Amino acid sequence: MPTFEPFLPQIVDPSGVSDAAAARPMPITTDDTRIATAIQTGGDPLTDFAGTSNPYIDYQSIDLLLSLQHPRSDGYDEMCFFVMGQVKELLFRGIHFELANAQLQIRDGEIANALQILSRAKVLLTYITDSWNVLSTITTEGFNQFRDHLGTASGQLSFMYRHVEFVLGNKNRTLAEAHRNVPHVWPALLEALESPSLYDDVIALLARRGYAIDDAALDRDWSQPYAPNESVERAWREIYQDISAGNEVRNLGEALISLDQQFSIYRWRHFTSVERIIGYKPGTGGSAGVGWLEQVTHHHFFPEIWATSN
Repeated sequence: MPTFEPFLPQIVDPSGVSDAAAARPMPITTDDTRIATAIQTGGDPLTDFAGTSNPYIDYQSIDLLLSLQHPRSDGYDEMCFFVMGQVKELLFRGIHFELANAQLQIRDGEIANALQILSRAKVLLTYITDSWNVLSTITTEGFNQFRDHLGTASGQLSFMYRHVEFVLGNKNRTLAEAHRNVPHVWPALLEALESPSLYDDVIALLARRGYAIDDAALDRDWSQPYAPNESVERAWREIYQDISAGNEVRNLGEALISLDQQFSIYRWRHFTSVERIIGYKPGTGGSAGVGWLEQVTHHHFFPEIWATSN
């Protein structure tokens, strides 16, 4: 752990940044216009722009993005913690995007499309799991230098992570209601809580494909966490008897369990990293800390698929 105070270079003057959430205006280019520009520049990059910005900054609001890091202490490790926390939120946004689209493809019966999407979702999840390689460089002493400045902020309050859990079926009304006082966040989270999950749509797909699924698994309170159902397990066991490469429903099951396994690895890395850094002290958000994290390491989103290996 560095014993010296961090130097925080000012990269962006915040007084010149637009904080609007909307996409900034951008011109549309084509192959023809790009060829014409390359001819005009002699093949060199464009470097002369009008106004007070340039297209790369505007496309992803880079100046705004890079002005959102505000460490609260003199602890050297806080910047690493801050940046990685924001990176993880962006990655969860990407994972949720993929899962929400996979769900729509499953709802439409387009399994091949869903498989393509789920493969990217798993790669993103693997990538975010590797974020613990960076976070694990924060020592206990380094974390303690800024921990008090977190107040009661906790990763359990990540509404983006909650969206990912909800689209996969691990619903929790109590944790969702931590956001009921946030009017620009709560409506979408409440809708996610009370809507069918991706796995609920997979089960509906099995029923449409002729598998005998109990009504209780097809029409239930979607806001409740998913509970295993014997008829769903029987369906998956029947599906897994056909090991041919063309069994697209089995391929979907394999993609789901692979995603589930990677999520378990993410949770385990989270648990062990926090265990190493803070031990068994209470978490900042009121939880039992690693005791709480340990409880969720064994959760499976798709229990009946796991049961087929028993």
